[in-house]
Amino acid sequence: MPSYKAPLRDIQFVTNDLLNFSEHYKNLRTDVVLDQQMQSAILEEAAKFSENVISPLNAVGDQHGCKWSADGVTTPPGFKAAYKQYCEGGWPSLAMPEQYGGQGLPESLNVMVSELICSASVAWSGYPGLREGAIKTLVSYGNEKLKNTFLHNLVSGRWTGTMCLTESHCGTDLGQLKTKATPIADNEYSLSGTKIFISCGEHDMAENIVHIVLARLPDAPKGTAGISLFVVPKFLVKEDGSLGARNPVNCGSIEHKMGVHGFVTCVMNFDGAKGYLIGQPNKGLEAMFTFMNSARLTTALQGLVHSEVAYQGALPYAKERLAMRSLSGVKNPEGPADPIIVHPDVRRMLLTIKSFAEGFRAFAYYVAQQLDLSDHGQSEQQRSQAKNLLALLTPICKGFMTELGCEAAHHGVQVFGGHGYIKEWGMEQNQRDSRISTLYEGTTGIQALDLIGRKVLGSKGALLTNFSDIIQTFCKSQDSNPQMAEFIEPLKQSTIDWLNLANQIGQSATTDADELGAASVDFLMFSGYTILAYFWARMASVSLHKLESTTDDKDFYNSKINTARFYFQRILPRTATLKLTIQSGAQNLMAMDSEHF
Repeated sequence: MPSYKAPLRDIQFVTNDLLNFSEHYKNLRTDVVLDQQMQSAILEEAAKFSENVISPLNAVGDQHGCKWSADGVTTPPGFKAAYKQYCEGGWPSLAMPEQYGGQGLPESLNVMVSELICSASVAWSGYPGLREGAIKTLVSYGNEKLKNTFLHNLVSGRWTGTMCLTESHCGTDLGQLKTKATPIADNEYSLSGTKIFISCGEHDMAENIVHIVLARLPDAPKGTAGISLFVVPKFLVKEDGSLGARNPVNCGSIEHKMGVHGFVTCVMNFDGAKGYLIGQPNKGLEAMFTFMNSARLTTALQGLVHSEVAYQGALPYAKERLAMRSLSGVKNPEGPADPIIVHPDVRRMLLTIKSFAEGFRAFAYYVAQQLDLSDHGQSEQQRSQAKNLLALLTPICKGFMTELGCEAAHHGVQVFGGHGYIKEWGMEQNQRDSRISTLYEGTTGIQALDLIGRKVLGSKGALLTNFSDIIQTFCKSQDSNPQMAEFIEPLKQSTIDWLNLANQIGQSATTDADELGAASVDFLMFSGYTILAYFWARMASVSLHKLESTTDDKDFYNSKINTARFYFQRILPRTATLKLTIQSGAQNLMAMDSEHF
């Protein structure tokens, strides 16, 4: 089982050299001062906590899992004690509003810390993670009484949160949900129904759990237009803020899953549980998207996490494992065989994982900057621009990064050969744990429909053009640099193809709506590969400049350039196939009658 080591040098490269976070922090409307030195100090402490406290729990969580009884759910050994340390260290409040006890630091810093903690144990990280979406939902839509009742303890981490959407008969199609909310007093309701797949719905790590629940009022319209949003605590809260009676919301069972065994997933029964309306009646889905968008970006980060874990496991093994001789001649004459890293196919897998992990970090941290700017940008134009970028990039980030995170985890197993298939090396756990990320918060297909339907065509191409202009501006800035031509020319062409494909899909969909669905996932993946090419081109540009201006870390910067070259020559060409499949249309999918399958 590999021990996790926080990649602080690469984080420093992304935050300092690539995305200039020092300048970014200065452009935020906030009274909290954050500079490079303070950021580094916080990340170093987060690295120690992740490496020394959380990482040892990763295998423990997988082996022991969570245990259900009628009294509740018990988390794996060490989980609860680690959560206590997490809260005592002030980590839950890092980027939370100061008026509710938070530290008010930028959300982007919280994303960096989340990467480290999630990489150490994706299962453990889920318990504090969902709380953040509950906080954002209450801040945006809760009345003052709800905010004062719940937010201080959620911000401190004393209480955790959940998102209760799914029911057995409806997953993504929330218009079918049946959970009922009956009025009993002013803004108080009795909720009855059963929710499934509820992450952290019951556990022993916090004294209270705050459920954010979708349900229907008695006179609600059918479909999604009749959904309201409620907050339902595990324990009712008294006027003085202390805990009162147990609310009749209980965990009926826990799911037996493929992976993330230490992260509990529950069937939750609401048996006349008292809840409080959040926002307006029948407007719950709009409010819930605040939670879901937060969760989608958190899930996207898992694509980076599983890639990083695969790389940290596979690289040292490839350097140490001796098998066969190099095709180009003996490389280890003192040994019985050469280390497998000399073999081209092993290098293909390692470079694929590396190009994903490091590319995802740049992509995710850029999106994190937009989170900061959308709320705290200096001007309305800056805030609006960031919101538009988030609208476009969120489904791509979530769908693309998680799909390739699964691919990276697969390569991590493959590098080990048969040893990768057994538990002691940790690679098979990483692959099992990665699989759920493509399903959380809407499958890749759902993200793809959101991207092409609502974001690209719904904005009449404006959101896509907005980001493609950013890419094209960068390309123009590099036109006079011959060293960048190998990256800029294919990036230019991929961006042109991206715009043209969006236009072709839109035109085809006017005569056959199935064209939208037929092209959607391929279009999302095309979008992701193009965006990752943009970030790898930027990383190559920065690295070339650094090699000209400094004698330090030459191996590091040369590694970046070589990885960029690998990405452009071996990964970006996947878009050629995607272009052909998009252009093939819907007929090859829809022609056959269902009974002939």
